[in-house]
Amino acid sequence: MSALGTLEDLPLDYRQGLTARNLVPLWPNLRAALPYGIPLRRTRPILWRYADVRPQLLEAGRLTPIEKAERRVLVLANPGLGLDNMQATPSIYIGMQLILPSETAPNHKHSPSAVRFVVEGDGGFTIVEGEKCPMEPGDLILTPSGLWHEHGHAGTGPVVWMDALDLPMVYALEASYCIEGTPQQARNEADASQTRYRRAGLVPYAAVTRPRANYPLVRFPWREVREALGSLAAVTPRGEAVRLAYVNPETGGECMPILGFSAIELRPGESVRLPRHSASSVINVVDGSGTVEIDGVSLAFEQFDTMAVPTHAEVRLENASATRPAHLFVVDDAPMQRKLGFYELFG
Repeated sequence: MSALGTLEDLPLDYRQGLTARNLVPLWPNLRAALPYGIPLRRTRPILWRYADVRPQLLEAGRLTPIEKAERRVLVLANPGLGLDNMQATPSIYIGMQLILPSETAPNHKHSPSAVRFVVEGDGGFTIVEGEKCPMEPGDLILTPSGLWHEHGHAGTGPVVWMDALDLPMVYALEASYCIEGTPQQARNEADASQTRYRRAGLVPYAAVTRPRANYPLVRFPWREVREALGSLAAVTPRGEAVRLAYVNPETGGECMPILGFSAIELRPGESVRLPRHSASSVINVVDGSGTVEIDGVSLAFEQFDTMAVPTHAEVRLENASATRPAHLFVVDDAPMQRKLGFYELFG
């Protein structure tokens, strides 16, 4: 195939005429926009060490009162995408948020969808549309687009969680905004994860006789996820990933429209290759230690570390312990890609 023409092949006066009319020739840039075989990727395989992040986050708590921050967050920015863009991958925003005892992150709602994955601490809570959700380590809490939510801390010591948002995509569409609200009145009942959706395959009877709720379950307790992973591990062949997806309990489909969530157990001494797919992802280490190899880049991880995985990447995970399992939480943009029609699973 012959080489495409370059911009320099065109006469200067012609190029200047195009520029003056806000026109750009496609052919010199065609392979950048449509490369053969695999996308051009600026996202770097990178690891943020929690041992490095935590002291900076606690110092932010000392330097900046919550009233001056609204949300006290350090953003995990991928250098390949530019630190100012606040992207872990092209479509995923990741931040580490700190709340201290007696603080309140005020009530608001916004167009991007967000989730909170609790890293450490006790006594934190999130109120979503009047539903008060405890925040225990490893819990996943959904705060979808357009739903009121606020955070508080009734315990002692710092509480830290990982925020994951589809903010980069919503921002790129010039659709990102927020609305302030007055404090919510929490309902005097346990959240739905403790009362209505306790067992897979069982939902409240009313759920099958009424239009489906978009977000019937907004909290997924880690203690139940870990127990389910342990049961699955007992019947999964060695070397095959032990992995569970977080889903809407009434539909069995993805629990959020843009980002998907899953949990992985690496059994003692186990090494597994994840199926290569077209989505980008972020991996947070719930517990354990090991090594991840992303497109040939080897990174050693410890508890609470976070890793960025580019689209189309080859990923292999290895548990460093011969006696204890390791657990990982994964955020990806596969739901968005499926809806747009270009998601691919390569096996």
